[in-house]
Amino acid sequence: MMQRSLSLIAKHARKVLADRMRCPRAFLSSKGCGIIGYNEQASSRSVQVQIVDALRSGKRDRASNMLSCIEHNDGTLKAADFEYILDYCSRAPDPLFVLETWKIMNEKEANINKRCLIFILQALSKGGYLEEAFNWLNSFVENQQTRPALFLYNIVLNGCAKMGSNVSVDYCLELMEHEMMGKSEITYWELLKVAVQQQNVSAVHEIWKDCAKYYSPNIVTLRKFIWSFSILGDLESAFIALKHMVALALRGSVSVRLSAEGRYHSNLDIPIPFATKKDKEISRPMDIKSSPRTEEVVVGTLDSGCATDADKRYSCLQPFATPSDASGIDNARIAIKMEEHADFKLENIKFRYGKSSSLKLLQSSPIMKILRWSFGDLIHACAASRNFELAERLFTEMHELGLQASAYTFDGFVKAVISTKGVIEGMKVLNAMRKRNLKPLDSTLATLSVGYSRCLELDFAEALLGQISKGNPKLIHAFNDLLASCDFMDQPERALRVLSKMKDMKVQFNRRTYELMFSLFGNVNTPYEEADVLSKAEAAKRIQAIEMSMIENGVQHNFISMKNLLRALGAEGMIEMLFQYLHVAEKQFCVRNMYSVTSLYDTVLNTLVDAKDSHAAIELFRNMKLHDVPASAATYNIMIDCCSVIRCFKSGSALLSMMLRDGFYPEACTYAAIMKIVLADEDFDRAFDLLDQSMSEGIEPDAVLFNTILKAAHREGRIDIIELCIERMHREKIQPDPQTCSCVLSSYLNRGFHSTAIEALRVLSLRMISEDESVLQECKSEFEGLVHSEDSDAEVHIIEIFKDSREHIAAALLNLRWCAIAGYELSWSPEESPWTRRLSSQSLFLRRKG
Repeated sequence: MMQRSLSLIAKHARKVLADRMRCPRAFLSSKGCGIIGYNEQASSRSVQVQIVDALRSGKRDRASNMLSCIEHNDGTLKAADFEYILDYCSRAPDPLFVLETWKIMNEKEANINKRCLIFILQALSKGGYLEEAFNWLNSFVENQQTRPALFLYNIVLNGCAKMGSNVSVDYCLELMEHEMMGKSEITYWELLKVAVQQQNVSAVHEIWKDCAKYYSPNIVTLRKFIWSFSILGDLESAFIALKHMVALALRGSVSVRLSAEGRYHSNLDIPIPFATKKDKEISRPMDIKSSPRTEEVVVGTLDSGCATDADKRYSCLQPFATPSDASGIDNARIAIKMEEHADFKLENIKFRYGKSSSLKLLQSSPIMKILRWSFGDLIHACAASRNFELAERLFTEMHELGLQASAYTFDGFVKAVISTKGVIEGMKVLNAMRKRNLKPLDSTLATLSVGYSRCLELDFAEALLGQISKGNPKLIHAFNDLLASCDFMDQPERALRVLSKMKDMKVQFNRRTYELMFSLFGNVNTPYEEADVLSKAEAAKRIQAIEMSMIENGVQHNFISMKNLLRALGAEGMIEMLFQYLHVAEKQFCVRNMYSVTSLYDTVLNTLVDAKDSHAAIELFRNMKLHDVPASAATYNIMIDCCSVIRCFKSGSALLSMMLRDGFYPEACTYAAIMKIVLADEDFDRAFDLLDQSMSEGIEPDAVLFNTILKAAHREGRIDIIELCIERMHREKIQPDPQTCSCVLSSYLNRGFHSTAIEALRVLSLRMISEDESVLQECKSEFEGLVHSEDSDAEVHIIEIFKDSREHIAAALLNLRWCAIAGYELSWSPEESPWTRRLSSQSLFLRRKG
C-alpha cells in the first residue's frame, strides 16, 4: 500500500478542494467547459497566454510572478481564468506549476470545475506525482456531497501505467474497488498497457475474458487486443481476433465515431460493476500467474447462444467470414485462445473469398483505418517471429478486402521478407511501394540498410540511409550497423561520411557509436605502416576529440569502448597512454566485474608482447596476481608467448602448470606459444613432439600450429622441415592459409628454386580451395574463367568473393591468376604435380637436421 505523505501545497489543496467541491457550481456541464469560456474574458486569456509562453521559454520565475498577480475586471476569479494554464501543464506535463496554480486559485477563492480537475489530475499523473493524484481522489471520498467519477480514476490509472508502477496500479484498482467504481473499456485499455509492459500474455487473456463478460467485442476493442497480442508475439490469438474483426466489419452494422481527443469509439463507454470477491483474481494483471497455453479462454458472446464443443473446437479454423456467412457468428462463441489441437496450425490456414463477396460494406473510412492498423500490427508481429508465410497471407487478404496497404503495413511486410528471404527480396517490395507512389517509412529504409550492411554491400546501405528524411533517434542502430561494417571492411573514409550524415540529421551518437569510433579512428597508420611520432600525435588528437564528444552527449566509457581504445593505443605503440587508460579502467570496472578487467589486462599484455617489451609484460602480469585480478586462458597464452621472446622454456612450463591449476586446458594457441619457445633455439624435433602431444590430447590441429613451425623453418632456411610440415598437413587434411603459401614460396625463392616455388604455390592454392578432388573439379568450372580471363576487371571480380566471407578462396584465385600471368600451365589436380608426388614419397616422420 502506498504511503500517503503529502507536500505542504498538496495538503493544503486537499482541504480546500473538499470545500470547493461542496459548491453547487463544482461540476459544469460538458458544454459549459467548452472553448466558449475562454472568449468571455479576453484579458484573462491574454494573461494566461503570457504565463504559458513564459513556461515554454523556461522563465518559471516570471510565470510565477504573473500568476500571483492575476486579477479579473470585476474582482472575482473563475475557473476559466486558469483553464488555459492548467491545460498546458497537463500536456507538458508540469505538476509543480499545477500545484502552484491551485494554491493561487485557493487564495483568490476561485471555484474549480470539471475541466480544471481533469487538467490537474492529468498533470499530476503524467508527471509522476502519483501520490498527490491519489490524495486528490481521496479528497472526493472524504467529501460527503460529491463522489469521484470513473473517468477520473482512469486518468490516474493511465499515469500509473505510463510510470510502469505495479504498486500504483494495484493501489488504484483497490481504490476503484472500494468505491465501487466498476470498469469501463478505457479501464481495460489501461490495464492492457500494463500487461504489455510486463510482457504478460496470460494477463492479456484474463483481461479479455473479464472484459468480454460485460462488453460485446467491437471493432475498437478488438483493435486494442490485436495490438497487445501482436506486441507479445501471440500470433494465434491476434489472428483469431483479427478474423472476427473482419467478420464484424463485413456485417455492415458497425459504427465508429471520432472523439474530440482524436480517438475512435465504437459504442458508448458505459461503466460496468466492479468485480466481486470471486473475480478479484482477474481484476489486476500484476496478480495473475501465468496460465498454461492449453487453457481455454472464452472472450465473449455476441448473444445468449452457446456453441457446442465441436463448434468451439473448429471455429478458429474457418477463414475470414464473408458477408454471406457473417451472420453465423451470432450463434457462436468467439474464442481467442482455444485448446491446442494438432490440426490448428497457422501455416495451414487458407483464405477463401467467393466472387460474390461485396467489399462495398467497408466504405466507412474509420473502419478501413482500424482494419488496416490491425493488419499492420499482426504483420509486424510476423516479422518479429520470422513468420513470412502468415505475413504473406495477411498481405494478400488485405488486397482481397480492398484495403490499401499503408506505408506502415509495407514496413512490417518488408521486415518479414528480409527476416526469411533476404534483403534482395525486401528491395523488390520497396520497388513495388514506389510504383504505387507510396513513400516508405524511415524505419523501412533503415531495415533495408541494416540488411545490406550485414551483407557488406556498403554502397546500397549508405544510399538507403541517405534517403531518410528526418533524424529519428530510433534509427541509430542502422547507422551503427553501417559503421560496424565500415570497421570490418576497413573503410574509415566511408565511416566519416556516415558520421557527417548523422550530424546533419541530428541523430545523437550513443554508446555503441563511440565504441565503433574508437575502433575506426583510434589508430592511424597501422597495420599498413609503422607508427611514428606524427601518427601517434594524430591518434592522440582523434581520441581526445572522441572523448570530448562523449562528454558533450553524456556518454561514459563502457567495457567495449575502453577495450577498443586500449587496442587502438596498442596498435600505435603508445605505451604510456595505454597504462594511463588501463588505470582508469581499473577504477571504473574493478568494482563491477573483475573478469572484465581481466580482458582489458589481456589487451594490454598482448600489445606489450607484440612490441617485444617482455619486461613490462611480466611486471603487469605480476601486478595482476598482486591485486587478485583473475587470469584467463588468454592471459596464460599471451604470457607463454612472452616466454618465447625471452627464450625461457622453464618459465613457459611453469605458466602451463599454473594454467592447469586454474582449470584451463591448453588449446592449439597454447601449444603454438610453447612451440615458439623451443623453435627460438631451433629445436624442431621438440616442436614436432609438442605437435604430436597436442594431437594426443584431442586438440584439433590447424594451420596456426603448422605455420609456427613453418615460419621458424623459413627463418632458418630449412627446406626439409618445410616439406615435412606441408606433407603432414596434407595427410591430416588441414587446409593451408595465405601465411602457409607465403612461407613456402619465400623459402623456395630464397634458395633459387623458382619453378618449384611456383609449383608449390599452385598446389597449396588449390588445397586452400578444397582438399577434395571432386570439389576442385566443380570449382574449376566456376572459377577457371576468372583465373585465365584477360579482362582488366578480373581481379575486381575475384576480390568481390572476399565479401562472401570466402577469403581463402579469393586469395587462392589471386595466386592462381598470378601463376597464369607468369606463364605457367595450370592443372586443377594437385595430386598430379611432381612436387606433390615427391613430398608424399618422403617419410612423414623422418626429421633431418641441417
